[in-house]
Amino acid sequence: MSDSHAYTCLDFRREKLADPRRLSPAARLHMHDCPMCRAFSRRIDAGEAQTEQVLAVPVPDGLADRVLLNVHHGKRQPWSLMALAATVALSFGIGYLQWQPRADVDYGRFAIEHVLHEPESMTDHRLADPSQFRFVLANFGARLHQPVGTVRYMKLCPVPEGTGWHIVLDTDYGPATLLLIPGKRLSTATQTTTLKGYSARALPGGQGYYAIITESPQALEAISRMLAERVSWQT
Repeated sequence: MSDSHAYTCLDFRREKLADPRRLSPAARLHMHDCPMCRAFSRRIDAGEAQTEQVLAVPVPDGLADRVLLNVHHGKRQPWSLMALAATVALSFGIGYLQWQPRADVDYGRFAIEHVLHEPESMTDHRLADPSQFRFVLANFGARLHQPVGTVRYMKLCPVPEGTGWHIVLDTDYGPATLLLIPGKRLSTATQTTTLKGYSARALPGGQGYYAIITESPQALEAISRMLAERVSWQT
């Protein structure tokens, strides 16, 4: 019984997204007891039936050229960048097909809760590569003009009814988390949200919106200004 209580909704979403057709006994038990995760499971199962449609999403202009150029200059092994390119296209396709807009969402609060559910992102190092960061930004619809800090962590994560990028940066103003969420476009920036020692702001840009999460309101203001100066966001 204690194991089932320790199994969270985020655990279920990760497992379901990792292999939709195979769920552990703990996941099945959790789904039986959780209406929200049952609904999430049904959406993912429906998405499986749309696989061909997702794979037909057009690849962003210039993506193949950038992959081949990087390979030609020896910047990356071919399979590494091709796998990343395929992941980017697939994840954004899923986001566009599955996102259902909701007017009552506090996107800043969601961003903070996402960070709280992944505490390992503040200590681990994952895909911490500047060229891959630039690559992900470009395919999200953003252009990096100047460095914004050291990339310490970058991975695809489940977000409401889709997937997005979770990125942690070490900046001159302190650590910051950057979430890239495809599919939902905001008309204006949300108000600053403060929760459990974190401050967050969501802004329109790229293939949807992005959220900045920091450890203080002062850091949020400074890092928001820095990103606005050094990154051009397609809107």
